[in-house]
Amino acid sequence: MSISAPPRQLHLNLNALHSGFVPSAWRLTGSDPRAFVDAQHYVRLAQVAEAGKFDAIFLADNASIADQINFRPITALEPTVLLACVATATTHIGLVATASTSYNEPYNIARRFATLDHVSGGRAGWNVVTTADAGSARNFGQTGPAEHARRYARADEFTHIVKSLWDSWEDDAFVGDRAAGRFVHTEKLQPIAHHGEFFDVQGPLNLPRTPQGHPVLFQAGGSSDGRDLAARHAEAVFSAAQTVEESAAYRRDINQRAEALGRGRDAVKILPGLTTIVGATEAQARQRRDALVDLIPWDYSLNRLAGTLGIPVDRLSLDAPLPDDLVLPANGNHTFFAATVAFARRQNATVRTLIRELAGGGGHRVIVGTPEQIADDIEHWFRNGAADGFNLMPDALPDGLHDFVYGVVPILQRRGLFRTEYTGHTLREHMGLVRPAGRVRQQAAA
Repeated sequence: MSISAPPRQLHLNLNALHSGFVPSAWRLTGSDPRAFVDAQHYVRLAQVAEAGKFDAIFLADNASIADQINFRPITALEPTVLLACVATATTHIGLVATASTSYNEPYNIARRFATLDHVSGGRAGWNVVTTADAGSARNFGQTGPAEHARRYARADEFTHIVKSLWDSWEDDAFVGDRAAGRFVHTEKLQPIAHHGEFFDVQGPLNLPRTPQGHPVLFQAGGSSDGRDLAARHAEAVFSAAQTVEESAAYRRDINQRAEALGRGRDAVKILPGLTTIVGATEAQARQRRDALVDLIPWDYSLNRLAGTLGIPVDRLSLDAPLPDDLVLPANGNHTFFAATVAFARRQNATVRTLIRELAGGGGHRVIVGTPEQIADDIEHWFRNGAADGFNLMPDALPDGLHDFVYGVVPILQRRGLFRTEYTGHTLREHMGLVRPAGRVRQQAAA
């Protein structure tokens, strides 16, 4: 008798963008403007997301002041340190942090995320990114970011080294045998002896293989180079798409690239970014969206949109459409450029309308509606092959997260789309991912 596979389940991450996705969220009554540097703010968010049985909390990162700090909070606290704090106050939720391959060294990143995986009992994940902004380059003694293809070539080599370091201890290398006086089987530690274009790293790592074998690898590849990096290394991808058709095509492309590299057909889970604005009625939800957008200075939104498009802000006019001659910025964020332009062209939107519909011009998809409407939309994307789950960005935190966890999640659970309890303890178990096999020891020739 054949055993049927368990039903496919949604994956939900909380992208904890300090005060919330909408730039004006910090101005709401009851919000704390200092939350962006308050570790307990993130602890409380993780605890609410854990109550909702989310797979993980995710923290983005920047190595510079990359937003308009005169108006809104920025990503400020270093995410792996912050998530170590979150780990002590939670028991199941995954802990995913961004770390750039452009301005770090592989050994330090391998050690940092392995430490987080040990500290949390197997709940760590690394979001692999390259960094394109000029401010970050200057903070690391460079005049500007590296060219796009070179950034991704470095990222590929960097990620390969990190994975090799995580495998430089065999699973049973640590012994701790008090009676025999044997602490570690040193023959089960192997240097990686990597000599490449960008890095020379001897290894091995200075701590044992982690509970998950490897922390889970995330990526956000929108360009062709980014998609290749995701197909080669990622186990889940944070994406940006505005329609089911766009996202389904992206999902097929990533998995075809992964399959061509010898990975499984569904090796990479696709988690589009999704902003939710929830109301008891659709009208109330739209009123909340409009009230939040009205608190954003137009100058802020215009500058943000111009930065995404890679053009001077004086080329944008609020009551005109986007310029016809937009060109993909050579070193800009390809993902958000493509998503924003496609949405504007499809809607024939003026700049003013575009900013309002994107709740401040962030580039990710925004749903405005009742819990039932939002659950319907999520189910439609999930059942039609457009997503394996979502990287959720509530409009304002913590209120928007509460609205989703206690309004939308129960509907998804009743429909059998989302777990009602955790069935494992590691992030890999939450996401249905296998534990990577360790490195095979090279036997001496007979």
